[in-house]
Amino acid sequence: MDMKQGQGAEELFQAQSHLYNYTYNFIGSMSLKSAVHLGIPDIIHNHGKPITIPQLVSALKIHPSKSTHVYRLMRLLVHAGFFTMSKVVVDEKEEVVYDLTPSSRLLIKDNIPNMSPYVKAMLHPALVHPSEYLGEWFHTNEHTPFQTAYGMSFWDYFGQDQELNSKFNEAMISDSGMINLVIKDCKYVFEGLNSLVDVGGGKGAVGRIVSEALPNLQWTVLDLPHVVENLQDSNNLNFVGGDMFHSIPSADAILLKLVLHAYSDEDCIKVLKKCREAISSKGKEGKVIIVDIVINEKNDKHELTQSKLFFDVLMMVMVTGREREEHEWEKLFLEAGFSHYKITPIFGMRSLIEVYP
Repeated sequence: MDMKQGQGAEELFQAQSHLYNYTYNFIGSMSLKSAVHLGIPDIIHNHGKPITIPQLVSALKIHPSKSTHVYRLMRLLVHAGFFTMSKVVVDEKEEVVYDLTPSSRLLIKDNIPNMSPYVKAMLHPALVHPSEYLGEWFHTNEHTPFQTAYGMSFWDYFGQDQELNSKFNEAMISDSGMINLVIKDCKYVFEGLNSLVDVGGGKGAVGRIVSEALPNLQWTVLDLPHVVENLQDSNNLNFVGGDMFHSIPSADAILLKLVLHAYSDEDCIKVLKKCREAISSKGKEGKVIIVDIVINEKNDKHELTQSKLFFDVLMMVMVTGREREEHEWEKLFLEAGFSHYKITPIFGMRSLIEVYP
């Protein structure tokens, strides 16, 4: 084999490795899910220091014969960056120990935020299954692969499966927890506002944080009646049952946090027009505040872009929404009657978008 042929073979094997990597990507997801299911991050956290495999096996209360299998699981998760592995000397004997990383600290149940419910819910078989129909879906006239898999929409399915719906809501709360932690540091966004409607605000997690930090801001959470029923109002936080497609209460500003990416362009424009009507009394000083993904392949690092693109295809599989590039967001705003906007990438994968009439 000459040098040219050798380079060709090397390129082919690299390509094969790339295919293997994506073919078996699900193994990484399920390994992470198993670590959450077993409570490995909590065990290491409660241990108070790096842990050996025998100690981990003992705490897991599993059969000693599984020790080698736990090692293999941990080896993969160390490589993936969820744990660290190091060697220490104990009683003149070298031992391998494992510790947490920032990623696995997000999975500790008693911590805030806690992303464990998100991992468990989003890797539930009912939510993983529709992606298997992605290829087949392109030959159908159904709206989503989810509908191809189950014969009904994502929203209808969750209306029937209350247990899964509850787990999904917990997942959304845990995901929002990351943003909730820092949104109180964005007081400048709410300056000059006397009232705000948090559209799709759920149980009011963000509302409680901001309304406590800004007692002069009247915060209203608008969500479906069954979501906000039995929730107690406070001095400057109240809950209203309704449908954002039909009517949004008047206010100085509207907040749409992780809402619009789940809907089609047509539906987003309908909601944004309702938002514009709701802030009309404030004039040019009114605004819509959006927290959502903005795809920016030019400026984002590879891993961040990949996560955003995964989310985009997830929206395609589950619902009729999408993750958008800036020009796609701009098109929505202009068609809904807004004049200008400002994007600030301050929430990791999500950005703060302020939209003005």
